[in-house]
Amino acid sequence: MNHERIVITGLGLTSPLGNDLDTYRKALLEGKSGVRFFPVRNMGDQPAGVCEFDQTKYQKRKEVRVGTRAGGIGIFCAREALLNAGLNLEELDPSQIGTYVGITEHGNVETETEVCQLFDHYDEEVKYWTHHHNPRTVANNPAGEITVNLGLTGPHYTVGAACAAGNAGIIQGVQMLRLGECDVALAGGVSESIRAYGIFAGFKSQGALATHEDPTKASRPFDRERNGIVVSEGGCIYVLERLADALKRGANIVAEILGYRMNSDGTDYVLPNPERQEECILQAIENAGIDVNSVDLVSSHATSTPQGDEQECKALRNVFGEETDTLINNTKSFIGHSMGAAGALELAGNLPSFHDGYAHATINVDDLDPNCALPGLVVKESRQKEGGIKVILNNSFGMLGINSVLILKKFED
Repeated sequence: MNHERIVITGLGLTSPLGNDLDTYRKALLEGKSGVRFFPVRNMGDQPAGVCEFDQTKYQKRKEVRVGTRAGGIGIFCAREALLNAGLNLEELDPSQIGTYVGITEHGNVETETEVCQLFDHYDEEVKYWTHHHNPRTVANNPAGEITVNLGLTGPHYTVGAACAAGNAGIIQGVQMLRLGECDVALAGGVSESIRAYGIFAGFKSQGALATHEDPTKASRPFDRERNGIVVSEGGCIYVLERLADALKRGANIVAEILGYRMNSDGTDYVLPNPERQEECILQAIENAGIDVNSVDLVSSHATSTPQGDEQECKALRNVFGEETDTLINNTKSFIGHSMGAAGALELAGNLPSFHDGYAHATINVDDLDPNCALPGLVVKESRQKEGGIKVILNNSFGMLGINSVLILKKFED
C-alpha cells in the first residue's frame, strides 16, 4: 500500500440537529440539544435523537417502502455528499466508486417488525412474511442500497464495527483508495437504531439507558449525574479522494486525513479498557507523523455512562497529561449516541473548527465528575483556541472492545 495523501472533498449528513453541515454546526455552537421523546414499542416514550429528512428527495415512495431506514439514510447522505463535492455521477466511472459504510447492527428493525406483525395480526401464518425480508436484513444492505440507488458498480460493503464503525468506514475508504481499488470513496456510517426495540431494551437491562424528565438533558457525558446512553439515528457519508485527483479537478478540500488506528481491548464484552484506548490514540498519532502536542482538538467518544466516560478520560489523561493546550469536547451531549454513525457524524460537527477556530462545548455538564475533569474539557460554552485549530483527533469506541481513532488536519498545500 502506498501512502498517497487522502482528502475529504464533500460530505452529506442527517442528524437530530439538521440535514446539512451549516445548520448542524450552528446548533452545536448555540448549545442546542436535538434530543426529544420518542415512542418505543413496549417501553413508552424514551429520550432519543430523531432525524427528519425528506426520504423521497432521492427515492420513490415504493423504494422507501421496499428498502430500510438505514439504507434510506445512506442514500440521502451519499447523494448530498456527491453534490457537496461538486461531482456529477454522469461524468464518473461507476466502477471506480467504492462504498464503505460503517454500521453497529443491521436487520433488527425489520425482523422485530415482521415478527410482531405476524404474531399480532396474522396468527403466525408464515405466508404473510414479507418477501423483502432477506435483502433488507443482509449485513451489506445499507451500502448496497446506496449502490443500487446511484447505479454504482464498484466495490461495496458495510463495516461492522459496533460504535467505532463511523471511523472504521472512513478508514476503509482511505485504505481502498491507497490500494487503487477505487478512485472515489463514499465512506462513513449510518444508524437506524431508534427503530429497534431491542436496542433500548438491551441498554435498559444493562442499566445503561438514559432517563431524565427533560429529554434535552438526558445525554450528559462527564456529569456526575449521568445515567446512560441516549439512542439516536443518523448518518454521515464523506467523499474521499486522492489529493492529486482532487487538485486536478479543482475540488474544494474540506480536510486532509492524516492518520488512523484501530485495535481491540481483548478483555470484556462491554467495559472499555483504558490502556488499549490509550494505545490506539498514541498509535494513531504516530501513524499521522505528529506529536501529542500537535493535536488541537479531541472529539471524545464519551457516551454518558458512568464507567465508560471515566475509562476514556483515564486514557486521555495519560496521553495528554494534566497540563495541555489540547481542547476536548463531546457531541453526544447534543444528539445522543448515533451508534454506527457516531464517529462520522460527530467528526462532521467539528470540521468547521478548522476555519472558525472554535471548539463547540459539551452541554449538560452541570456538576462535573472529578474523575472526568480534564484540563482541556470545553463545557457549557464554545471556546476559541488561540492560534486556531489545525489538527483534530476523533475517538470512537465500541462494544466487544473495538477502538478506532482518526486524525485529520486543516488542508494546506
